[in-house]
Amino acid sequence: MAWIGLGAIPIGALGVQMTSYLVQRAWTHALYATLAAATAVLPVAALLFTPVLIGMKELYPAATDASSLPAFKAVYLAPWFFALRSIVYFVILALLALWQRSTWGEPQRMIRSASAGLIVYALLVSWAGVDWMESLEPEFHSSIYGLLFLCFTLLSGTSFGIGAALLSGRRIGATRGYSALLLSTILLWAYLHAMQYIVIWAANLPDEVTWYLKRSSGGWPIALAILALGQFVFPFLALLSGRVRADPTWLLGLCGLTLVMRWLEAAVLTLPAIPHIELLTVGLLLVPALAFIGITLWWSFEVAEQRNSMRAWLAPGAHAETGSR
Repeated sequence: MAWIGLGAIPIGALGVQMTSYLVQRAWTHALYATLAAATAVLPVAALLFTPVLIGMKELYPAATDASSLPAFKAVYLAPWFFALRSIVYFVILALLALWQRSTWGEPQRMIRSASAGLIVYALLVSWAGVDWMESLEPEFHSSIYGLLFLCFTLLSGTSFGIGAALLSGRRIGATRGYSALLLSTILLWAYLHAMQYIVIWAANLPDEVTWYLKRSSGGWPIALAILALGQFVFPFLALLSGRVRADPTWLLGLCGLTLVMRWLEAAVLTLPAIPHIELLTVGLLLVPALAFIGITLWWSFEVAEQRNSMRAWLAPGAHAETGSR
C-alpha cells in the first residue's frame, strides 16, 4: 500500500511530462525541471518494490496455489513470470524517461519521442496495474482496471509536479491553467471509477460484484465516503471557483490533498483483497513504511533536481518555443 501510494508519483510524472511535450506550451518549460527530476527516481522506486517481490507468497494467491485458476492465468501469474514482467516494466519506463530527457530542447524530437512513448507508457502502466493490484484477487476481472491504475498514476504525477513546483518557489505562471489541469485529471479519475461500478453492478456478475461487497463491510464504507468527498466532491466544488483556481495556496493544498487521497485509495484497492490481516497491525506498520519510502524518494528527487534544474535553461530553443506560445 505504501509503495503504490508513493511509487505511482514518478510513474505518473513520466506520463505528464510526455503529455506536456505534445502540447508544448508555457507549462512544458515551467514544470520540466520538476517532472524530469521526478522521473529520474524511477530506478529508486524499482528498488523499493523489491520487498513486494520477496513477499509475493504472502500477498498473491496465485503465487502459493494456482490450481483453481484457468491454465492461462496460472502461467501468467506464476511468480517467476510476475517478477520478470515487473523488471521489464521498470526498465522500459526508466529508458522512456531517459529518452524524454535526451530530446529536451528540440521541439520536433520532443513530439516524436512523446508520441511513441505515450503509447508504450499507456500499455505498460495498464499491464502493471493488472499485475500489481488486480491480481491480488485473481478471480476478479475488470477490463477497465488497467486504465484505473493509469489514471491513479497520472493523478499522482500531476499533483506532485504542480505541488513541488509551487513549493520550490519557481515562477510557473498563472495558476488557473494548472488548476484546470488538476480538475480535468480528477474528472477522468471519477469517470473511470463510475464506469467500472456501473458496468459491473448493472451486469450483476457474481465474481465481479464480490469485489465491491468486500469493500462494503467493516470500516471500508467510511473509507470510500472519505475518498469520494476528498478526491472528487470537495476538489470539484472548490475548483469551480475562479478565486480558488487563481490562488496558489489553494492549489498547493488541493495537490497535497490529492496525494493523501492516493494513499487512501491504495488502501481501498489492496487491503480488502489480502486475507488474515489486522488493521491495527497494518496501521502501525504503515507509518514507518510510508516514512521510509517517502523520505527515500524525496531525497532522490532532491538530488536529481539539483542535477537537472539547469537543463531547462540550457535549452534556449525550447524556452523560446514554449515561452512564445
